This record gives sequence, structure tokens and C-alpha cells, in this order.
Amino acid sequence: MNSRPVDLTNCDREPIHILGAIQPIGFLIALTSDWMVARVSANVAEFIGREPADLFGEPLETVFSKAAVHDLRNRAAILRGPDAVERMFDCELVPGFGSFDVALHISGGQVVIEAEPASGEHGDATGMVRSMITRLDQAADFTAFYKEGARQVRALIGFDRVMVYRFAADGHGEVVAEAVRAGIGKFMGLHYPASDIPAQARELYRRNLLRVITDVNAEAVPVLPQRDEAGAPLDLSLSVLRSVSPIHIEYLKNMGVGASLSISIIVEGRLWGLFACHHYSARCPTFERRSVAELFSQMFSMRLESRERQETVEYERRARDISDQLLGAVASDETLLKDPDWLGDILTHAIPADGVGVWIGGNHAFSGTTPPLEDFRRIVRALNGTAAGKVYATDHIGSIVSGAEAFASSTAGMLAIPISRSPRDYVVLFRRELIHSVRWAGDPHKPIEYGPNGPRLTPRESFAEWKELIEGRSKPFTGSERRVAETLRATLIEVVLRLADEASAERQQASARQELLIAELNHRVRNILGVIRGLIRQSQPTGGDMAEFVKVVDGRIHALARAHNQITDDHWGPAPMQALIDAEAAAFVSEPDRIVTQGEPVLLNPQAYSTMALVVHELVTNSTKYGALSAAGGRVTIGWRRDAKNDLVLEWREQGGPSVSPPTRKGFGTTIIDRSVPYDLGGKASIDYDPTGVQASFWIPSRHVSEARTVTGQPIKYPRPAVGHPQAAPTTVLTGETVLLVEDSLIIALDAEDIVGRLGADSVSPAATVEAALELIEAARPTVAMLDINLGDRTSYPIADRLMELNVPFLFATGYGEQANLPMDHRGRLVVQKPYTLENVARAMDSLLGRSADDAARSE
Repeated sequence: MNSRPVDLTNCDREPIHILGAIQPIGFLIALTSDWMVARVSANVAEFIGREPADLFGEPLETVFSKAAVHDLRNRAAILRGPDAVERMFDCELVPGFGSFDVALHISGGQVVIEAEPASGEHGDATGMVRSMITRLDQAADFTAFYKEGARQVRALIGFDRVMVYRFAADGHGEVVAEAVRAGIGKFMGLHYPASDIPAQARELYRRNLLRVITDVNAEAVPVLPQRDEAGAPLDLSLSVLRSVSPIHIEYLKNMGVGASLSISIIVEGRLWGLFACHHYSARCPTFERRSVAELFSQMFSMRLESRERQETVEYERRARDISDQLLGAVASDETLLKDPDWLGDILTHAIPADGVGVWIGGNHAFSGTTPPLEDFRRIVRALNGTAAGKVYATDHIGSIVSGAEAFASSTAGMLAIPISRSPRDYVVLFRRELIHSVRWAGDPHKPIEYGPNGPRLTPRESFAEWKELIEGRSKPFTGSERRVAETLRATLIEVVLRLADEASAERQQASARQELLIAELNHRVRNILGVIRGLIRQSQPTGGDMAEFVKVVDGRIHALARAHNQITDDHWGPAPMQALIDAEAAAFVSEPDRIVTQGEPVLLNPQAYSTMALVVHELVTNSTKYGALSAAGGRVTIGWRRDAKNDLVLEWREQGGPSVSPPTRKGFGTTIIDRSVPYDLGGKASIDYDPTGVQASFWIPSRHVSEARTVTGQPIKYPRPAVGHPQAAPTTVLTGETVLLVEDSLIIALDAEDIVGRLGADSVSPAATVEAALELIEAARPTVAMLDINLGDRTSYPIADRLMELNVPFLFATGYGEQANLPMDHRGRLVVQKPYTLENVARAMDSLLGRSADDAARSE
């Protein structure tokens, strides 16, 4: 005998699905496509009184009763999918031989019928499962959830030990919960090598959810003939009676197990783990109880998937909030990408890490715990060989970089975020080594010698607890953390790095534009500094009250700042008069209805806007100190109109305040009110200190005034408050609406769906592709839609075309903002700038639906 050692992966060669035998608790008949008997188990006579040789080639109608065949054919007709199995209970197959519980499936084109004597047990399976799930739902956390699942299964099938066995990413398993008979020891917390459950066994667990071994000492019953006319054995992958591999039998005997039952836990289409059940003598749960246990496991899997998904969504929502801060900051200042301390602080709040390394254009920067520079260079070179444009994560840097053990104690794992389209620039998060002890059920590395099972393997005999110290690895990066990193990378490139990739082609044009901008900036800065210098000089108090001086100057400069923000927000173009008044009211008046405005929407050019900002500021501050706004119940009315010359006349009227008298001293504030409009704008100003309230009028020449932008002759409502003084978003703007949301990133779609829901939408239908969106539109027409322009390698314009045909209002969304190049048919459509926020979506929807209502009214 060759005694060279082998490892447990030899189990992978075991053909466990074609062993050609079943367990003796029932019998098997395999039929051809025309329902002639092709194979039978050797023990068939024990159950229906006919020998195998008498059955071959016989129509099933001559073996079973016509009623039984009719029922079986009906069940076979509803089999759907390659892994479908139908069950029938308490069936009389052959008169005089009792009732049977039957399982039916298709294998290799043959109909396979398996039967075992009926238990006569007919309980309320639905009620039983409902009760089990109700208790499961009451579990407060995952630990309690796993434990309750094990307890419920043990109560159902009566095995000595029921374990919840979870697979790790590397394939090994851990017992995370168990329900066990007293006095037989506990396996809780033990780990089992991946090789204990070979690859082909895992595939069978994924296809066939329940596997029972009623007696490890029972003799297997062969299926006759072993091979068909083509020499192929019968594939028993979906069999409920399939016999057991000798290797697995020896494995169970080495553990002292007399019977076992395994039920798969499938989460998101993958084998998450098992309910692993052991009994220390032979035991055969009834067919009905096994079926109920399988149904419970499916419900357990669904609840587990829901809990895991909820936990993931909560984490990713928190991480998105942090990512939004990063995106907003980088969008305005992309040099922050080169600041590792800033990046490290914000990124490690989203994805926990011990250090951050940045590599951009061959330059590096470090923050926190990182590898030495030369090793970092080697890591970057190794990353360049991975899939371009993908986030790469590992808990063992040594798997891609040789010699990594030299720095593994400080940096053992990493998550690399590519921040350029070609694989050259990265932000890399590092994690320290996590040294921990793993409790194995026997030595997972112990070599195994050849034994009585031939060259396949003798299973290990020792299951005594064995501890292993794991070194050179970090805490693994989770799937959620990788998704957050992937979304962060994609959005960064869309918002910021797209500009960097195109910078070389635009450099010459940008240089000329920069010179012009610098000249204009110098001019404007000199003017602003001159204005501020004049404000400070003219505001200097005669009484020497420095605190009051600071307060006055601060208020006036802030009025200018608010005006400047509004003008620049409109690209240094005309800005709304209403926004100017709203900004001052928000800054100084706690009750907005105390300032009433009257007038059609008008725009002031930048010069007039800045001048009127100071004038209105002085009027508001004086009124809050001495006039109508200083008294309870006092009000101010501000109105504007066009006169015969088309000049704008603005009138200020106070009422309900204390008695007014002309000022005894004319300060700089009064000078601003009296002289700014005549001096700066060539207009006129008058002020009357009427005892009942200040009355002021200002005439602004028409060259400084323009009409509000219109759509088909109707003024656009100005939905946006002045920058620096945000008003509450219209949170009920989508009440009663059915919203179609098209977004190809799951995480961004979840965020947008949450925002739309908070705005009052009745329902939200998300879609990631053009086809899915068009199907949703045809199935249930939405009342409003928000479309991400770029959907992978396609755009949402076909969806927009269909919505336009149906007269459904919609808007676009993109990270490119106003630089988005819309097709001619959709020029002028509203565009929401990503990232989505409650405020920008609310304002856009308010504008969209208001405009749509106006259009509908005009069409009537």
C-alpha cells in the first residue's frame, strides 16, 4: 500500500450523486418518457409484492392502480425547473399494500418515483410553520435568531443535536448556534475545514435542500439495472432516498453519529449554511415532518436574507451620508484628493481602516498606519495588474505581493479604490493584522493516510478541539464595504475625475480663459475691497462703541455676501428681487409673514442687486431696531411695479410700530438708503418719516431690470431660496404621486427612493435598465418620473421619449449638472445635479409639477 499522505480534497472525486443505490426505508421506480418501467430498486418486492425482473418494460398502469397513475401523471405535469420535486402524501399505489408518501422528480429524461410507507401523520403543516416563524421573528438579534431556528428544528424532528452551521468566504464552516440534548457536550463555536463538505456535496445541498441518513449501519439497496443501454448510471441528485458515500458514513461513525439530517440555508442564491442535525442512534423522521422542516428552512432563509439586507441597507445609508460629504467637498476642490489626512478622516468613517495611502500621478501621501514607501510602490504595481476600474479588497496583502509578511504586523489587509479610468491612481485603505485563535474540530491541516476506502481517503478520526493561531491577516472587508467603495469611486469619477482625464486636451484653451478670468477677478476684487473699505470707514461710530461697530459692519458685509451668493448662483446674471427680500427676512425676522411682498416676478442685474441688497438690509435692520418690526404686531409691506417709463418703482411701507420721528443725526445707514440708488444706479430715492411708520420709495431705471424667465409666456416660479438661507423643502410635493425612478446604481437608487418616499410619494418603482423601465411604464403608467441620464453604456433617452408620448412629466438627473448635453427633443428639461439631496429633489419636483399643472390648465 502506498502510504504517501493525501489531503481532504480527495473527497471531491467522490461521485456521490451516482452511487446507484438508495436507503432501505423506501423503494424507487424510474420510468421512461412514455411511462414504462426502466429501473427499480432491488427491495421493491418488500413494499408492493413484485420482483424487479417482473417489472422491467411494464407500463406503470400494470404496476400501480389507475387512480395512482392518474395522480402521478398530474403531479409530473406541474414539475417546473431542473431541480423541482413534487410530493404526495398517503397515496394507495397498489391495492392491499397500504399507503405511501411519494416524491417525484425528473432525472436524465426519466421520471423517478420514490415512495416510503405513509406515517399516517396529518397535522396542520401551514399552522405549524406559521407558529415557528412567529417565534423566529421575535428574536432580537442574529445570535438569538440562529438559536431559535435550531431550537425549532430540533423540536420538529427530535434529533439529539441540531446545529446552525455557517460557511465562511473560504469555505470552512462554523457552528453559530445549536440546540442539544443534555449530557452529550456542545459544538458551539467550533470550526470545520472546508474539505469536510466537498465541492460536489455543496452543489447537491444547493439543488436538493434536505438530506437524510436514517441509519449509518443500514445496507444500501442497489438500483437495477446499474447502467442503462447507453452505459449511464441514474443521477440521484434530487433523490430523497439516495444512499450515502462510504467516506461520509465513516466520517459520521468517527463522530459517533447514528443518523443525520441536513437542511440547506440558501441566501441570495448561494449556500449560506446548513441546519446540521445529528442523532446518536438510528432515527427516521416521517416524510411529512421532513417536508415541514424543509419548508421552515426556506422561510428561515428568507427571514435571514431580509435581516442581513436590512442591516446592509442601514450601514450603506450611514456610509452614503459620509460619502456625500466627501463628494460635495471634492466636487468644489479636487485637490482634497491629495490630502491624506482629510481623506483618511472622512473615508475611515465610512469604511473602518487604520491608514490611508494615496497614489496620484506617481506621487504619494500617507495618513495613519501604512506600509513603507517602497512596499507601497510594489502594492500599486500589483494593483495595476488587477481588473482595471474595479475596487480590489483582500485581508492578506501577501496573496498579491511577495514579502508582505515583513510589514504584515502593521498593514495586513487593504481595500484599493481606483480613482482614474486607467489603472494608475489609487486611494488605498489599510487594516492592521488581526491575530486571533480559531477553535477547530480536529486539526484541519493533519495529513490523512490511504485506508480501507482505497485511494480516495480515510476520513479523519480525531474531532478533539484543536486551536490554530491565525496571523498575517486583517479583518476582512465586507461586501457592503466594497459596494460603498465602488459607488464612491464611480461617483467621484463622474463628478470630478472626468474633468481631470480631459484636462490635457483642454489645457491650451483653459490657459487663455484663465488669463481673462484673472483680469476680471482682479477688477471685481478691487471693487469689492473698495466697497468694504468704504463701509468700514463710513460706519465708524462717533461714540466709540466697538461692539456695535463690529455688529453693524458685519451685518452690512453679510448683506453683500448674500447678494453675491445669489448672483453667482445664477452665473453672474440677473437675480430675483423676491430672493433678495427672502434672504434679508430669513436673516432678521423670525416670523416671515410680518414682511409682505407684492409684485410680479422681476430680475435685477448684478450691480442693481448688490446695491438694493444694502438698501433693503438697512431698512430691515432699522425697522427691527426702531420701527414696525421692533413691536409685536408690526408689519412691513414691500411692493414693486413698473411706471410709465418702464422703470421699477419699489415702495416700503411700515405700520403698527412705535411713533416715528426724523433722525437727529444722519448716519451712514441713512446715507445708504438716501443716496445708493441715485448714485450707483442713476435712479431716485425718497424717504418719509411719517409718525405712523416709515414710508420709502425707490425708482430703479429699466436698464437694470428684466422680466423673469418664462415658458410659453408664463413666468417661472422661483422655487429656490437665496444661497446661505435655505428654506424648508416642500416635503409633501409628491403626495399622491406614483413615481418611476430610473437609476443604474443600487446604492444611489436606494437613496433616491428614500428621498422620494420622504417627499410623500404613494409608490416608487425603481428600474436600472431601459427595458425594465419601459416594462414598468406599460404595466402601470407613473404620474411623474426621474431619469438618470447615463445607464451604463446606454442612456435613458428612449424612456424620456416614451414618457413624452404619454404626456407624463419627468426630469433628468446626472453628476454632470448643467454640462449635460441633452438631445434636441429634450432641451430645456429640468436636470437634477447628483448627489441627490432632499432639498434639490424637492425643489426640482415642485418646479416640474407646478409647470406641468400650468401646462395642463392652459391646454384646457
